[in-house]
Amino acid sequence: MNPSATDAGFQWVAEWEPHEATWISWPHNPETWPGRFDKIPAVTEQMIRILSEVEHVHVCGGPPESLQAARKALEHVPNVTVHDIPTNDCWIRDYGPTFVLHRDRDALGAVRWRFNAWGEKYHPHDDDTAANGRICERLNRLGHLRANEEPSMPSFPSSLVCEGGGLETDGLGTLMTTSSCLMAATRNFGWSRADVEQELRRMLGVTKVLWVDGGELAGDDTDSHIDQLARFIRPGIVVTAVSFTSDDCNAPKLTTQRKLLEGMTDARDQSMEIIPLVTPPPRMIQGKRVPESYCNFYLANGIVLVPMFGYRETDDAAASLLQDLYPERDIVRVDASDFIWGLGAFHCATQQQPKVSAIGDRSES
Repeated sequence: MNPSATDAGFQWVAEWEPHEATWISWPHNPETWPGRFDKIPAVTEQMIRILSEVEHVHVCGGPPESLQAARKALEHVPNVTVHDIPTNDCWIRDYGPTFVLHRDRDALGAVRWRFNAWGEKYHPHDDDTAANGRICERLNRLGHLRANEEPSMPSFPSSLVCEGGGLETDGLGTLMTTSSCLMAATRNFGWSRADVEQELRRMLGVTKVLWVDGGELAGDDTDSHIDQLARFIRPGIVVTAVSFTSDDCNAPKLTTQRKLLEGMTDARDQSMEIIPLVTPPPRMIQGKRVPESYCNFYLANGIVLVPMFGYRETDDAAASLLQDLYPERDIVRVDASDFIWGLGAFHCATQQQPKVSAIGDRSES
């Protein structure tokens, strides 16, 4: 059995805790956005520029031409480092490491899940599969990962096939996920639910796993990642996706999910407040539904990066609700109406690196 991050004193912290950096992969695969790829680098650059104002941004440049394009676009943007790390696609949330902090908050670690492109759906995925190890190697080269300046970051490889978008935590021991993702035979054949829960406890320090099953967005190729369906706002408060209209094909499943959440308790054995976050009306692209959800927001230092889909009523409602829920943060709207052609939005395309508290404010350049 692989070494346990939990036994080494590490645990996964909530996304709203202070970040040292955000990791992003520069887009380069035109098959991900058929007929729309030319618009995607500009959206990615916009996202990076916004994030670089509040924390450092590390960018995996991808293959040589993509690396060159990223460096050219970002060469004058402060607080950004472009790395020569190859990728197959941009969804770093799913193939990047899940960063963990030591319980004393004085050291950074990383959990490296196995990645097989959402159950062998897309090929090739060799560079994405190797990216979490390469990111860890790069961070070790940069250093400043521990308060005592030790040069290496502990890395914990897991035998579980898992994507970061399939996991959500309150930072106090509760984890939300879905059976359709983690229990899929194309990911973890032969694993029992107890096996999966044990591995999540070993690697993330969680004490209770909530299987938020039943919800589904038409067009979602991830087998229902939780970050499209339900998100912790803070301990004890969850937003959950609900359909814009009752005749939407997603409506019955999202209603089932909401009712399930309303009957659950967290790791503290307390009931949770469940707040509906309305999804946009259905959008068809080339004859297929795309999985638009405002749950795919990303928390960075002092801001909430919220995808906008071009429907004024639901865009405004989502931004207003998230502002009410995060009064201390700025709500930053970014148009995702082209980005969603790739079947994901901004949470899917980012991965947070939490701040080691004893280091203070610093960034690599």
